[in-house]
Formats: sequence, structure tokens, C-alpha cells
Amino acid sequence: MKLRIFAAGALALVLAGGCGQQQHQQGPPPLAVDVAKATVSDIATYVSLDGQIAPLQDSTLSSPQSGTVAAVLVNEGDSVSRGQLLAKLDDSTFRAQLAANVAAASQAQVKLKSSAIQAPISSEQYNSGLSAAQQNWQAAQNRVSTDIAALKNAELTYKSNAQLAQQGYVAQTVLETSRAAYVAAQQELNNARQALPAARQALLSAHENLNQTQVDQATIDANRAALQQAQANVQLLEAQIVQCAIYAPFDGIVTQRLLDPGAFAGPSQPIVRVSELDAVYLNANVPDEDLNYVHPGTPATFTSASIPGKTFRGRIMDVNAIPTSGTLSYRARVREPNPGDVLRGGMLVSVQIRKEFHPRAVVVPRTAIFQTDRGANVYTVADGKAKLLPVKVGLQTDTLSEVLGGVVPPGTIVITTRPDALQNGSVVAIGGASPAPKGGSKPSQ
Repeated sequence: MKLRIFAAGALALVLAGGCGQQQHQQGPPPLAVDVAKATVSDIATYVSLDGQIAPLQDSTLSSPQSGTVAAVLVNEGDSVSRGQLLAKLDDSTFRAQLAANVAAASQAQVKLKSSAIQAPISSEQYNSGLSAAQQNWQAAQNRVSTDIAALKNAELTYKSNAQLAQQGYVAQTVLETSRAAYVAAQQELNNARQALPAARQALLSAHENLNQTQVDQATIDANRAALQQAQANVQLLEAQIVQCAIYAPFDGIVTQRLLDPGAFAGPSQPIVRVSELDAVYLNANVPDEDLNYVHPGTPATFTSASIPGKTFRGRIMDVNAIPTSGTLSYRARVREPNPGDVLRGGMLVSVQIRKEFHPRAVVVPRTAIFQTDRGANVYTVADGKAKLLPVKVGLQTDTLSEVLGGVVPPGTIVITTRPDALQNGSVVAIGGASPAPKGGSKPSQ
């Protein structure tokens, strides 16, 4: 009985094994795949740019004068205020020259004052002399005229008496008296005529003296010009002394100290560098093909490897109208507050600017999309089998693809890993559902 039972059991095992082998030979084994669900999410594409931080203001300070550096009053890293004295050149030579020129200016001022006082007095004297000379000249001319008239009368009287004397009507004494008067009249006329040249010469001299007024005025003008020149020299030396001191042009931080006391500084040789970092500029180069997405007011985010885990946000301030020299890129600039001076001049950053944005789009993992000769496709899973669906793709990021047209509604299971043997209708075994794709369309924060 035991042998019969054992034989029957063995036969049953053989039949069961044969039946299982027959069932296994009915089709290929299922293909292991990973899947995910189509979801509704915002999706956007971004322009990635390289940028660099620059101080809001950055000045390398020097003096237009040359001389020995007398003092440098700040060190690198010091905060400075606008108008603060930072460094000074030795100005002793300029100060000595200034003292000499101040004295020269004082002398020139005294000389100008003296000439300005004397000129009106001299002018009055010249005018008085001219008036007197004119009167003398007129008197001399009048005297000549009077003497000519007197001579004519004396001559007429004498000749009349001479004729009457021949006739015996006039005594000889009367004739002699008239003759003497006639001779005297001639002498008076000669004396008056001899005085004319002297009076004329005096008048000419008076006119020449009057011309001296212009000479005196020219002297005043020359003295005034000398004073102005001396004052200009004083102002020049005062300016040179001021230029020997270097002041902070704005609030900032000393980023370089280039010379120490005792060093000789030539004209315009850098001594101290000051940078304003309370706010900074982010300068980014925008390729020509991306200019359409970058304009004043466009939001921008940027990160730096020097500050891990920190994302900065701002807006484009301006975009240069001409490309950077030697490139087809345009400088875009963001002004960014910089509390704590965490952003430093020259720091390299990565900039993200959004290009296109579709809200509430149907998205699937990008790995679910594959291309054939007929276009884009996805595999969905229905009743344990793969189903090929042609789709139209919208925006794509590194991880997501937008599916258009409603062919793949939200919640549809799509295959994200495709074995080479996978075909439309293939039996599949889901190895583990991938998490549903989420936002993921924005750049990493």
C-alpha cells in the first residue's frame, strides 16, 4: 500500500511539472519597467548666464602731484566715510613757495593801491596845467592883436604930425613925442610876438602831459595784472597743497593699500583703493539670441559657489545698447543690496532668468518621452501591457516635459525606463513606481 501511494504521488508531481512547463512556454516573461504618473504643475525654461560681482563704486586714488608719502592713515579692510583723509604727501616745498607768493601778492597790492591813488591827482594836475597854458596862449595872442592895433594908431599919429610939422602947424616937440610913441609901439609888438612861441610850446607840453593820464592808467592796469598773477600763483600753490592730501570720495571699504610712508609717489601713482560694497552690481553677459528675454525689470536669481546654499534675487537694472568688445554679448546689470558685504568684488556667479512659463501644465518625467521617425511618444500601462501613444511636447526642462493636446491626462501612468525589447503591447512588470513629478521646473535654490 505504501509503495502504491508513493508511485501515485510521484506521478502527480511529474504531471504537475509538465503542466507548469507547458504554461511557461505560452509567452515571453514580463519586462520590468519603472513608471510615474502624469501630473499638473507649472513649468518654465530658463536662460543660464555667467556673471560677476562688481562694486557699486570703485576708485583707485592718487595725487596729481609728486612727492614723498608722508602718511597713509588706513589699512585694507577699514571702513571709511566720504571726505575722510586717507593719505598725505609731503607738502613742505609747496608751503614755502606759497609763503613767498603771498608776500609777492601783498607787494603787488600795495603798488596797485599807490598807483591808483596817484593817478587822479596827476590827472587833475595835467588838466590844470592845460587850462593855464591855454589861457596864456590866448593872452599872448590877444596881446599881439592889441599891440598891432596900438602900432597902427601910433604910426598914424606920427605920420599926421610929420605932415603938419612941415606946414608949421605942429611943434617939433609934439612930433618927437609921437615918433617916440610909434617906436615904443613897434617894440611892444615885437615883444608880444616873441612871447608867442613860448606860450605855444607851453600849450603843447600841457597837451603832452594830459596824454600822460593814459600812461598812468596803463601803469595801473599793469600793476593790477601783476597782482592778479601773484594771487593766481597763491591759488595754484594752495590747490597743489590740497592735492597732496587724498580723501575718500564716498563711503566704502579700503580694498588696497599700495604705498607706505617714505615711498616716492609720482603724479597719478595709485596709493589707496576704495570700493563701495553696501550695494553691488551683478554684471552678466547676455548672448544676442537671449536678448528678447532680458530687459529692465526682468526678475533674475543668482548663486555663487563661494556662498553655498544662498540664492540672491533681483531685477535687471539695464542692458547695454552695444555688445561687449569682441563679442556678441550684451552686459546686463542688476543692482543688489549687500548687507554684511557677503558679495565681494570679482566674485563669479551663475544667473538664472526665466524665458518661458506655462502654468498648470500636464507634465511627465523627461525620460518618459522618446523620439521615433514619426515624432515624440510615450508608453503608458494598461491592463499590464505597454501602450504606445504619440504625443506633442511643449516646454522641457532637465527633468520634465510638458505633454500637450490632452492625450495624456493627469494621473496617467507612463513608463520612465524602457528596456530595449519593449514594444507596443509588451507585458510589463512594474518594478517600482517613481514618485509623481513635482514642480522641479525652477532652477535649484
